[in-house]
Amino acid sequence: MGVGRFVYTPILPLMHEQAGLSSALGANLATANFIGYLAGALVGIAAPAVVRSAAALRGSLVVLVLTLALMPVTHDGTAWFGLRLMAGAASALVFVIAVSAMLSRLRAHAHHLVGWAFGGVGAGIALSGLLVVAAQAASTWQAAWWTCAALAAVLTALAWPLAPQPEAVSSAAAAQAERPRTHRWFLSLLASYTFEGIGYIIAGTFLVAAIQQSVKGWLGGGAWIVVGLAALPSCALWTQLARRWSRPALLLASLTIQAIGIALPALLGGATPALVSAVLFGATFMGVSTIALSIGSHLQVPRAVALLTVGYSAGQILGPLLAAPLLSHGYHQALLLGSAMVVAAAVASVAVCVRFPHHLAA
Repeated sequence: MGVGRFVYTPILPLMHEQAGLSSALGANLATANFIGYLAGALVGIAAPAVVRSAAALRGSLVVLVLTLALMPVTHDGTAWFGLRLMAGAASALVFVIAVSAMLSRLRAHAHHLVGWAFGGVGAGIALSGLLVVAAQAASTWQAAWWTCAALAAVLTALAWPLAPQPEAVSSAAAAQAERPRTHRWFLSLLASYTFEGIGYIIAGTFLVAAIQQSVKGWLGGGAWIVVGLAALPSCALWTQLARRWSRPALLLASLTIQAIGIALPALLGGATPALVSAVLFGATFMGVSTIALSIGSHLQVPRAVALLTVGYSAGQILGPLLAAPLLSHGYHQALLLGSAMVVAAAVASVAVCVRFPHHLAA
């Protein structure tokens, strides 16, 4: 999922240079992916059986591989839009199904494994980023897509045995009858995660470009790899911290750290702030998802993962629209807006911390 969803970011400059991709179409292709991601999350709400379907997971993984492999076959903008739309929908389904499987099956055995599984997104970002850098130096934009498609195919083969846990009807009915009233905390969590979607996507879209604009050398081109490498172990680290501190407090802390990281390149120039920014952003954006989705599962709200993913997806669609009027002045104002949105997410998360029901029945 990390490859299929996020590889477009490092390939985008290559497509501008070699494929004649315009800035407007480039933005539209990113938006297509966000719309598809929202559609996939909505499917997880409308059809709960999909979230527990191994066939849906495998089909979505195959779609991701195919959308990567078909991007270089055409120069048609409409076809590209459709492929990125399908990639977004497949990414959301992979995410919702895999996260639901992790939270229901891994946590009872070794909670830190959940964190490492979330870190797979960071691994996909880092690996695809490295492949794109290599392809950029040695070949073309088409080779970048095909190489990443091959990587996604290998990872799909490794992920093929994953089987979500089917939910018995009787146990589901019993859970419905005994479910605690936790909607107050969940609504605050949903607001926080939606604001995070806005701030995250602004940073995810413009952070690398801002660093490339102000810092020359390897860091400018390799910032996305740094983000992925920082994301890989971060989820396991946040999961370990959750053994000692409450998850709502860690959500507030991770959002605060992320807001600082996003604002750094806009406030301070130079390589060191840029590197710190990439590390802080990478270390928190998947960590926030790990913590927020874990809190949602703990609150026992029906289809919590899919609902939170919908809020996050809606934020991702809204983020570029809010940032667009600021881009005529460069990327700094957009990054400050992204940081402000993450601050709003942190403020909303404070309500999750207040009298949080830590000891709900499993």
